[in-house]
Amino acid sequence: MAADMFSKALEAQMLQTAKIVEEQLDAEIQKLDEVDEDELEILKQRRLEALKKAQQQKQEWLSKGHGEYREVPSERDFFQEVKGSKNVVCHFYRDTTYRCLIFDKHLTVLAKKHIETKFIKLNAEKSPFLCERLRIKVIPTLALLKDGKTQDYVVGFTDLGNTDDFTTETLEWRLGCADVINYSGNLMDPPFQSQKKFGATFTKLDKKSIRGKKYDSDSDDD
Repeated sequence: MAADMFSKALEAQMLQTAKIVEEQLDAEIQKLDEVDEDELEILKQRRLEALKKAQQQKQEWLSKGHGEYREVPSERDFFQEVKGSKNVVCHFYRDTTYRCLIFDKHLTVLAKKHIETKFIKLNAEKSPFLCERLRIKVIPTLALLKDGKTQDYVVGFTDLGNTDDFTTETLEWRLGCADVINYSGNLMDPPFQSQKKFGATFTKLDKKSIRGKKYDSDSDDD
């Protein structure tokens, strides 16, 4: 009889102890859940703030004429366009040069994809002062500007595989090398459509050999 009472008392005590431990564990789990929820809420708020900021930046770019490839009517307008944007790609073209139309096709696509950069074109024959100042002597030429200053040039199609059939991705890579767009690919691996066709010279390129080139040619690339 005494043994049964002792056994029941011990069992009750064990049950009580187990209940206390279980309650403590539940409390700890709840505490962890609350911490996680708080952290998730903080992350959510940060994400929302980042998205809001990105949307505001996008609207600012669009208000400045980003997101579309368009022509600038005069040299005076060129300076205003460049002044208002951090990154600018300006195509110096001529109506009678066929290869300018090839650039137009690719730049129209890239302007929509890279709204962080302004894409414009300027008639070289109507811009003698700028062409002399920027040493534009080959048509077509892309002047690549950052913070109002010319950083690099794409002169003709030499850097694009020396072919009229270069892809939009190839031009995108070249602009990425100049750091005038947010390029997500590998700069050391140019996306030429057929690297064998262009030879080993274009298989791997050093960024230092791409950026900061100075061109001075008296011939027109028709």
